[in-house]
Amino acid sequence: MEKKKSNPKFIIIIVSLVLLGFAYGTYKYIHSLSHEGTDDAQVEKKMNPIIPRVSGYVSKVYIKDNDFVKKGDTLFTIDKRDYQLKIDEATANLAAAEGNFEVSKADIGTILASISVSDANVKSAGGNIESAKIKLGRMTSDFNRYNNLYQSHTITKQQYEQALAAKQEAENQVRILQQQEKASAFQKSATIAKSKVSSKQTDVAAANIKRAQALLDTAILNLSYTVVTAAIDGQVSKIDIQPGQLVQPGQSLFYIINNQEAWVIANFKETQLNKMVTGQKVTIKVDAYPDYDFKGTLTSFSPATGSRFSILPPDNATGNFVKTIQRLPVKISIDADNDVEKIKLLRPGMNVDVDVHIK
Repeated sequence: MEKKKSNPKFIIIIVSLVLLGFAYGTYKYIHSLSHEGTDDAQVEKKMNPIIPRVSGYVSKVYIKDNDFVKKGDTLFTIDKRDYQLKIDEATANLAAAEGNFEVSKADIGTILASISVSDANVKSAGGNIESAKIKLGRMTSDFNRYNNLYQSHTITKQQYEQALAAKQEAENQVRILQQQEKASAFQKSATIAKSKVSSKQTDVAAANIKRAQALLDTAILNLSYTVVTAAIDGQVSKIDIQPGQLVQPGQSLFYIINNQEAWVIANFKETQLNKMVTGQKVTIKVDAYPDYDFKGTLTSFSPATGSRFSILPPDNATGNFVKTIQRLPVKISIDADNDVEKIKLLRPGMNVDVDVHIK
């Protein structure tokens, strides 16, 4: 039986495929010695959430989906009438508090004047008592002399009684003046105590002014929050608000994306990390723009694997352990010498391939 001849073209094709496969495998092996790469990577940008600080109904929206805005541009406004009323109320409370403070100050002035008068009365009474005591001493001496003369029947009884009456009158005058001095001292003490109370009331009135001023400042601040502005330059996301809608403080409404800065988060297998260090250069290929290679730098490593940050992190203490290669998020910055317009075209969440030059 005649042997079937082999086709030389088929042999050439097989040999060519084997050589190509060997060459490609050799290239990938040599490349892997100085590079580490992954396609589990995405573009990231700063996404500034727009969150109102006060509640209210949206009065007007100034932007549309995907608009570009500048820092300070008005995005939307909230009905401010309720907040204007609070300012009016706080202004009235401040005026009332200031009025009470002025009244308290006037009372303090009146009380201080009363203390001065009481102090003068006490000093005057003390002087009068000294004069009355001197007079009493003189009257007592006269009475003693007249008493001796009366005992020796040198003077009449009428003269003796006149001297006794003068002595008793001087004694009564001293007692009256002493009582007046005590009354003046008591009045002075009472006035001083009243001044302390009034001083406390003045302090309270001053504190009420500060409180009313703080409430007014808060009301003015809340009124300013009814105008929501852009905190950064960027592009807004889909707008999910409309006039008449009620918004609440802390409610995330939409986002502003900062198009000036971008970076990549790449999730490398833990077995790829042994030769990777910060500062290594990275080539970044974006699926959306395959004709342009972005230059980057390995910036930092995550402190834990991605699974540890999930809502339900794995717990291997149950006994049903299956070893799974973990991935660690790595941050790669996009260098400033890249085309700025190309960086602006990047969008958060875009898929990329990264190639880290480990040598």
